[in-house]
Amino acid sequence: MTKDEKKHLSKVIDIGCIVCRNMGYHTPAEIHHIRNKTLGRRSSHYETIPLCPYHHRSSNYSIHLNPKYFIKHFGTEQELLNEVMCYVDNG
Repeated sequence: MTKDEKKHLSKVIDIGCIVCRNMGYHTPAEIHHIRNKTLGRRSSHYETIPLCPYHHRSSNYSIHLNPKYFIKHFGTEQELLNEVMCYVDNG
């Protein structure tokens, strides 16, 4: 990972979970690499969104365990990435 990628990921993490933030909360986050069309390959470190463990991987409402529910209620990964980039660019 490059120095610029580390700096970017640090800014992303500082936002907190983007789903929780959209609901008015600030919760610590972990990095989620948005999925691309290539099976088994994740996106670059610049195509990431911050998600708390609950929304990332540990609940029935998480992007990994129930992507259809997640997208219906919280938005697509691309939509959330666009929001995250607004915070990163203006932060």
